[in-house]
Amino acid sequence: MKPLIVPFFISHQGCPHQCVFCDQRRIAGHDGGLPSATELRERIARFTASSDGRPVEVAFYGGTFTSLSAEAQERLLAPLQPLIASGEVMTVRLSTRPDAVDGEAARFLRSRGVRTVELGVQSMDDRVLAASGRGHTADHVVQAFASLREAGIAVGAQLMPGLPGDTKETSLASLQRVLALSPACLRIYPTVVLEGTRLAEFWRGGSYTPLGMEEAVSLCAAMLRVCLLAGVPVIRIGLQPTEELEASGTMLAGPWHPAFRQLVEGELWYDCLDRLMVDVPAGATVSLVCAPSRVSDVTGQRRKNLERLRERRGILVTRVTGSADLTLLDIALIHAGGTVAGNLLAETARCPSHIQGGYPFD
Repeated sequence: MKPLIVPFFISHQGCPHQCVFCDQRRIAGHDGGLPSATELRERIARFTASSDGRPVEVAFYGGTFTSLSAEAQERLLAPLQPLIASGEVMTVRLSTRPDAVDGEAARFLRSRGVRTVELGVQSMDDRVLAASGRGHTADHVVQAFASLREAGIAVGAQLMPGLPGDTKETSLASLQRVLALSPACLRIYPTVVLEGTRLAEFWRGGSYTPLGMEEAVSLCAAMLRVCLLAGVPVIRIGLQPTEELEASGTMLAGPWHPAFRQLVEGELWYDCLDRLMVDVPAGATVSLVCAPSRVSDVTGQRRKNLERLRERRGILVTRVTGSADLTLLDIALIHAGGTVAGNLLAETARCPSHIQGGYPFD
């Protein structure tokens, strides 16, 4: 059962660096500050009241948790201990920097109920990290993974394609290096330019050019596909919309969209459809069948995928329908020449011999 997340934002608290891209207040939609014990208990109680029996996970987002003073860390975690003991709270999740975790810190977190730590990796290319003012190296990431895993803590990673000095090739190489560490989950945040950051100065001066929207969507789709093949869940793609981010004058440049993940997943499905229709003649009319929850992704935002198929291949998709007979990764194309089966992760799309007789929804 998917846990109910009780979020607490500690924007930029504890972080000893000011990375060129960072404005945690705008990113997280919170001015920072540490919640009191009363605030912790009251919010958890409100969320638990509507949890419907789901396990509750307390999450501290933003900031660098393990760079807080020992007193501050204890002040945040101590009020949770009775709730963990009673089962009202099952686990705790937090985020930190790769160079702010060692064996002692990891064991302390484990003793206080922390079961997942997300590391702000951003890149595994030391040149990109240096250009971004991160203050750590890829080796710190490897060491942090080892320390946390040895303490019995699951490790997630956050990546930021499009940082200064980054390329498609280095982004994909960073992803592969992180996947080799067997992360429990990933977040992918393509770099955007926020007012008030050093990156904004670079952008205005012409020394930095962010990813274009199409470029970012294509790159993130490639990254998502690699993660799906590796079996690693990507729990977020693109920044969470907040009032601060959407305020006039905040977002200066870069590939930000309130439904960025849908654009990325739509791109993956378009690539699949393009493979699926390799032998379908121009002028054909077809219908598509996929899992019910995938209909909007297959169609594409504002029917973009269907329009591209019409414009580029001359193929008219008359309908996209859902069927519980298909998995989340499967799709079928039905046209005058027969039925063709496809899978989001397959390199080719053909009708396997065992279903030549057709699908139950033909």
